[in-house]
Amino acid sequence: PPTGSAPSRRVSEQRPAGSLDHLGFFRFGRVGDRVVLTNDAGEWLTLDEPDFAALIAGTLDPGHPRHPDLQRLGILRDGAPVDELAERVARKKRYLGLGPHLHVLVTTRRCNQSCSYCHASRTTAADPAADMSPETARAAVDLALQSNAGTIVFEFQGGEPTLNMAAIEATVSHARRVAPDRGKQVEFALVSNLTAMDEDKARWLLDHDVQVCTSLDGPRDLHDGQRRWFPDRPVGAFDTVIHWISWFNQRYVEMGRDPELWHVDALLTTTRQTLRRWREVVDLYRSLRIRNLHLRPLNPYGFAVAAWRRIGYDVDEFLAVYEQVLDHIIQLNLDGHEMIEGQAALVLTKLLTPDDPNYVDLRSPCGAGFGQLATAPDGAVHPCDEARMLTAMGDDRFILGAVDDLDMRQTLGHPTVRAMAVASLLDTLPGCADCWNLPFCGVCPVHSWRTQSDLFGQRPRSSLCRLNMGISRMLIDRLDRDANGDVHRVLHRWTLRRPRSAESCLSPTGPP
Repeated sequence: PPTGSAPSRRVSEQRPAGSLDHLGFFRFGRVGDRVVLTNDAGEWLTLDEPDFAALIAGTLDPGHPRHPDLQRLGILRDGAPVDELAERVARKKRYLGLGPHLHVLVTTRRCNQSCSYCHASRTTAADPAADMSPETARAAVDLALQSNAGTIVFEFQGGEPTLNMAAIEATVSHARRVAPDRGKQVEFALVSNLTAMDEDKARWLLDHDVQVCTSLDGPRDLHDGQRRWFPDRPVGAFDTVIHWISWFNQRYVEMGRDPELWHVDALLTTTRQTLRRWREVVDLYRSLRIRNLHLRPLNPYGFAVAAWRRIGYDVDEFLAVYEQVLDHIIQLNLDGHEMIEGQAALVLTKLLTPDDPNYVDLRSPCGAGFGQLATAPDGAVHPCDEARMLTAMGDDRFILGAVDDLDMRQTLGHPTVRAMAVASLLDTLPGCADCWNLPFCGVCPVHSWRTQSDLFGQRPRSSLCRLNMGISRMLIDRLDRDANGDVHRVLHRWTLRRPRSAESCLSPTGPP
């Protein structure tokens, strides 16, 4: 070219060596000796190392049995069904268009038990100032029904929520009266230790279709040792809990309801003592026909913090036992005994179906404010259950305002809710954005703040990251090594949910 003019530029029609233009967008990582590849729709497959190397180099044989799947998932750009992929991503992320559907109402901080790991920082049962008033309960209903979610689930927590039946009754009656005019369906779930239950309360709950969930920590000595009376009594609570589980389940049968759908759910809080006796716990749940064992680790809130040296463990210890429990429950199913591990069922819904379970702790962004709200007894509205637990510990920075003063637009647009959305958007977080487990994972900004003093947190320091990654690895490994499809059939059954409730007993922390 003439001196001083810009050099001419041409677009090469040949792909340069090392080009990745033949590839679409995907994330990858290792599970055992296989490479797992995932896309934004939560679809995945595995390759061995030589095939993965050929894929990257662009030399994978078009006749390879995985070639059509690589195209369908958009991993190979040529022939990728872009419009279909967009529809599948939109289906997986449709929760983004919905407002909060789960509303936790803490009817009281009073409790008649003093659990070693209490997340709720309970107060004495003789402190009525810790109760939610019926007026506050009705205001919480009015706020909740401003959400654009079609079904609103009210979950009563405590303390022990049945120590304040007035707030429960006010919530149910007001919600049922005004919901039809708002075009909403409403459901109700009670998270109770069942030890303040009596027949009048129980029959009212049955008559008003309030689903019941409780805590059951294992055999008598384990349960009573971890969930002591307050003030203490010589006889533990185990027999009372078992009585009311059986009572409710029998009444459901007498009412002609399907026991597969209508039964008392139970949640297990796992301490160091539980890890040593997991098989006894599984046997107890089986004997009571509780088919969903949700094995969940301790959370760093409330009384669990002070008791950690005695009852706590690190995430690797938990995962080692979790793997044994998972394999044991899978084998029970293969032997004809139906049982589900609850955390695995949530992840499997992401792994094996085109839908997302909309579990507020396993989505991006997390459900804080956009998927759930939690109202404390004094009417303070929080973006999530963990935030109200932090307030009970003395850190009130996550409070959004008073329930009497907020509307849904103010709530969703609150700077705290927006900050938590940014802090839990996995696509933008270092360590998450390029992680193969992103479609099956979620972060909790409150947990990050509590454990790292950082709303965003750092993945290498996050126990939740290691927990979620560990469970996903276990499930993919077992699905991938399933030569005859038996394990796949068992695990796929865990994803099938007939409608009874959107979130009953499935909030991330559950009973305190």
